[in-house]
Amino acid sequence: MATLRKRGSKWHVQIRRSGQASATRSFTHKANAEAWSRKLERDLDRGEITSQFNTLTTMTVGDLLNRYAVENTTKKRGADIERYRINHFLDCQIAAKHLSNVCRQDVIKYKDERLLQVHPGTVHRELKILRHCFEVARKEWGIPLKTNPVAEITMPSPGRPRDRRVSEAELSALHLACSHPILWQIITIAIETAMRRGEIVAMQWDHIHWDNRTLHIPDTKNGYPRTIPLTPRAIEVLKELPQTDTSVMAITGNAIRLAWERLKKKAGVTDLRFHDLRHEAISRFFEMGLSVPEVALISGHRDPRMLFRYTHLRAEEVGKKFGRLSAVK
Repeated sequence: MATLRKRGSKWHVQIRRSGQASATRSFTHKANAEAWSRKLERDLDRGEITSQFNTLTTMTVGDLLNRYAVENTTKKRGADIERYRINHFLDCQIAAKHLSNVCRQDVIKYKDERLLQVHPGTVHRELKILRHCFEVARKEWGIPLKTNPVAEITMPSPGRPRDRRVSEAELSALHLACSHPILWQIITIAIETAMRRGEIVAMQWDHIHWDNRTLHIPDTKNGYPRTIPLTPRAIEVLKELPQTDTSVMAITGNAIRLAWERLKKKAGVTDLRFHDLRHEAISRFFEMGLSVPEVALISGHRDPRMLFRYTHLRAEEVGKKFGRLSAVK
């Protein structure tokens, strides 16, 4: 039996069936509420959506996210970060919404409230997870969702790419503040190779080919292994490290993250992420005169447009290059 009530500016419909969980949904217009209730009751009378009815009325958005975290997130390279974002969702009101009742207005409410707390780029990344979760539920898990509520909204802007470069003064401050040489060696390797933090941690001694001055990186973020040339400074730092294990760096990614945050605070360096060292390395490679294919070989970028997002040349360095070219002529 359908019950129709007006609460504020919304029309709320609730349908109860013996032995089944109730279904509720809200509408702005009464006609839409009545049409939805008639259709659902007609489908229930025909026995067409009994199991679907139970699924949508008993399962919540939080249930979907928990399943997604186990079956999908754990297979991703950035699993820890994604799990953190999913945990945030689970603490929000939208996680308690039943699938029969969740709609784009719930997502819009989450987006608007979240934008008051964090940057649009953060909200964009969070909603991408939720959107994919709904898509997987619809297309792979057989959850009878007719639409994806996140796909029906305007996503916040992902934000402008960071253009943070590291100054020589900041590098000096970081170096002086380092209490353990391993951290400065890691920073140096990051700037000399443009490797990600996870790639640095995963380095193995048998991946280094000293004769060819190259390093093989078999496991990368985009799934494509690459072999990169090593600069003289990178080789120098690598040879300083003790070869007591198969791993080059006897440290975890999380330990690097925590040590990096402590180091920045001690050195008085602000608004600098460890990943910015990858930006710095790529920009330096271009300033050295390397071509786009050469830099892409090192960085692993397969799309030049993404490579340019990581490139932030200093105008004064380009000016020096003009001066050197003029001197040659």
